[in-house]
Amino acid sequence: MDPHLRDLRYFVAVAEELHFTNAAQRLHIAQPTLSRQIRQLERQLDVVLFDRNQRSVALTVAGKELLEGARKILELWEVTNVSLQEAGEVLRVGIQSALGRGLLNDLESASGHRLALHAASWNDPSSGLAGRQADLALVWLPLPDPNRYRWQVLRTEPRWVLLPENHALAEQESIDFADLLDEPFIALPTEAGAVRDFWLGNDARGGRAAKIGAEAATPEDKLEAVSLGLGVCLLAENNVPMYRWPGLTARPVAGLTPCELAVAWRADDTRPTILEFAGRAVDGGFSEPQIQPQPVAV
Repeated sequence: MDPHLRDLRYFVAVAEELHFTNAAQRLHIAQPTLSRQIRQLERQLDVVLFDRNQRSVALTVAGKELLEGARKILELWEVTNVSLQEAGEVLRVGIQSALGRGLLNDLESASGHRLALHAASWNDPSSGLAGRQADLALVWLPLPDPNRYRWQVLRTEPRWVLLPENHALAEQESIDFADLLDEPFIALPTEAGAVRDFWLGNDARGGRAAKIGAEAATPEDKLEAVSLGLGVCLLAENNVPMYRWPGLTARPVAGLTPCELAVAWRADDTRPTILEFAGRAVDGGFSEPQIQPQPVAV
């Protein structure tokens, strides 16, 4: 029979301590048990590993040879075991609404990891990262307190506007944002911070405050508010099918920068699993060219 990893660990402990009692204490086992396992290992290998007497323990030539190989075997197993644990790890992905674009299935296939969803509200713009309910998150940039996070852009999309079919601008194929400046907007909750400002188009208002017609905490709230004529709202191009609703229509908006969908994680989370996930998202063709190494405030 070949030696077990346990036997090699026992042997290495004795070889490093050169004292059976001390090695047994280090391994949290009884000294007679350790002595018995070492004798069994010597019988299996048909060699003498230690020169023993009442006062000292010393490695034989065969023992020195085994010590070098045993350390390599145990080190390789530790590395392999970590990889196995990471391969079976379930990653929690925060998400604020159904994206309707098959990204989660694509990301799961590309990463090789099982993904579990953490449903977050628009009140939490980090989608569970800040409270550590999620390991990763699919988020619209910008992120709050961006120095706390790293991210990889997955999609860059034009911003559209959702408005009633009978709206005066609904007949246009494309609407200039300047024509929307005086329109009431449906806003995300104030807790959404910078991302609320982005979806109000504040980056293109030249300092003019947006007129808030209502706030919406969920996509359903947003649909209802626009249907009631309380205001219009901006949305990502690929999310337009999610907002199909009787009496509503969507049009592309000129004069706005695109929106960016990203996979994000905490800057202090340096687990290889997390970094590998981002890298495989790139390799799988779901992202833009580079990881943000030094995010700055937006």
